[in-house]
Amino acid sequence: MQHLFNENLEALTQASLIFILGVIIILSNLIVIATFINFRGPQEVINIYLLSLAFADLICGLVIVPLSIYPAIQSAEPGFKEQDTWVYGHLACRVTGYVEITLFSISMFTFMWISVDRYLAVRKPLRYDTVQTKTRCQCWMCFTWISAAMLCCPSLWTEAHPNFDKNAYICTPNWHDMAAYSVTLAILVLGPSIISIVYNYGYIFSMMRKIKSGVPIHDKEYATALAENLANPSHVMSFILVFLFALSWSPYVGIRIYQEITGVNIDDSIILFGAVWIGVFNSFWKIIIMSLMSPQFRLALRIFFLTICCRTQGRLQAEILGLDPDD
Repeated sequence: MQHLFNENLEALTQASLIFILGVIIILSNLIVIATFINFRGPQEVINIYLLSLAFADLICGLVIVPLSIYPAIQSAEPGFKEQDTWVYGHLACRVTGYVEITLFSISMFTFMWISVDRYLAVRKPLRYDTVQTKTRCQCWMCFTWISAAMLCCPSLWTEAHPNFDKNAYICTPNWHDMAAYSVTLAILVLGPSIISIVYNYGYIFSMMRKIKSGVPIHDKEYATALAENLANPSHVMSFILVFLFALSWSPYVGIRIYQEITGVNIDDSIILFGAVWIGVFNSFWKIIIMSLMSPQFRLALRIFFLTICCRTQGRLQAEILGLDPDD
């Protein structure tokens, strides 16, 4: 009787955590998206990439997270661990796995483009506004979403059955039965993304050290533009976003690598549940990092909440931004 009570309590707790996580992911990313769209002042190009991340996280909160609530509640029923299929069916399991890896790929590619954007801002501060235009960045984001969706398509029509994780209550592609595709996808998504991120932020932080150490730069115009650019908090903020993304998924990746190398299966359901959902939790705390580190986002957020309560939105934004109300 006590054992049954503990299982029911664990199932209810996990379902509640998933529900709360889904709600905060949806609300936080809706706020981010509405904040950027509502803001009429001059915006940095990096905001286009941050908006792309917010849309990807919102889809995760709307599609991936809610479908795990009922299986978590159902896990208290006898024989749940022996089930081989998802409660929603085989097709839904396959599609959900496809959406998961597509969103992950989009996030990786977007972080790569953010690092490239920050690199160009430091490498070419005098030409940055002409090199990184909003139209060009919007085209890159469209290309990113389309290419990620196409790269992940083979997981939809493969003969390999999708895998239902009974500990995390999510469906994932069966990587074991499509090893060649898994390696190819990892090379195409992780390879260029990791190399670009490491190189670009390595260059940015090396330039920061040079400026702080007082290394002379003979071109005064370039030196002034570079110093002003490096003072922009978006460099460090974007790096922290990338670092937290990697940190969030490191428990899950670490467990998978450990099991593959050693051949030892970890049976602790709490650890396996936590490893997956800590990674998913990454979809929430971007709004916290941006609120703490981006003055422009704080201003845009303030305007957004004020315009909710104020009907004269145009005049209100103009007054805060110091613009002509008729602009």
